[in-house]
Amino acid sequence: MIPDYQTLMRPVLESAVDGEVRISDVVNILAEQFHLNDAEQDELLPSGKQTRFANRVHWAKSYLKQAGLVMSTKRAHYVATDRGKSALADPSTKINKVYLEQFDEFREFQARTRNSSDEENSPASEVESDDTPDEILRSAHRGINLALSAELLDRVRAGSPAFFENLIIELLLAMGYGGTSEDAGKALGKSGDDGVDGVIDQDPLGVDQIYVQAKRYADGNTIGAGAIRDFFGALNLKKAQKGIFVTTSTFSSSAIQTAKDLGMRIVLIDGNHLAHLMIRYNIGCREEEILRLKKVDEDFFE
Repeated sequence: MIPDYQTLMRPVLESAVDGEVRISDVVNILAEQFHLNDAEQDELLPSGKQTRFANRVHWAKSYLKQAGLVMSTKRAHYVATDRGKSALADPSTKINKVYLEQFDEFREFQARTRNSSDEENSPASEVESDDTPDEILRSAHRGINLALSAELLDRVRAGSPAFFENLIIELLLAMGYGGTSEDAGKALGKSGDDGVDGVIDQDPLGVDQIYVQAKRYADGNTIGAGAIRDFFGALNLKKAQKGIFVTTSTFSSSAIQTAKDLGMRIVLIDGNHLAHLMIRYNIGCREEEILRLKKVDEDFFE
């Protein structure tokens, strides 16, 4: 029998307690540990693109990460944190969703997902009994995207400054800004030019331009009002009318107010908004499966 994702949490954490591990290796190790037969190991999700067991291992790791018990190190690798090692100190401790709820980060994650669930994403036990099938599906979709957002931000923060810069290029181009990718790349390559990190054409002809400030900060490092005023001063030196300030962290309330007081010349994109835009425009992610919801065509029957 394939174990559920909560049962897998402790083994997934234990696998990384001695150092960095590859998630695919953990899937194979745990399949043997739980004595799964070939049929159980090969059972696919309805999408046909991932096995059910691997999916549950990935979700166990994702939930542990949201609670700060593991951290991503590089692509498809993770390691147990000090918090995770402490959780394993008592062999009798049952590591499940209830255990993870003691951590603020996980409670915040749960609040955002609104207890979303789906067979392929999180357990059906989280579904509210009064939810309609449509509501359950959409709630599950929100949950998937929120988990994806967290993973994307971790990957971006772990990347190099050049990677972050190229990501912004790709995102702005996907949103319809700039001329060619070559031109946009050259423009955004002028790092530290009088207080701005780059400039991109707002239209293919370059009639109007937008200046960009990019700060790749760790979670918890808040951008203050001073950084916004400095960027505003840089825009004035350039005689620019518009600017975009992008960060992988957050903006303080005073920074947001400062941007508003400056006449909305500066658009602020924090980490959550950045991840949302990456998902919307398929930057750093791709569509795995499309579910089409259909309803009765009343006109046909009339």
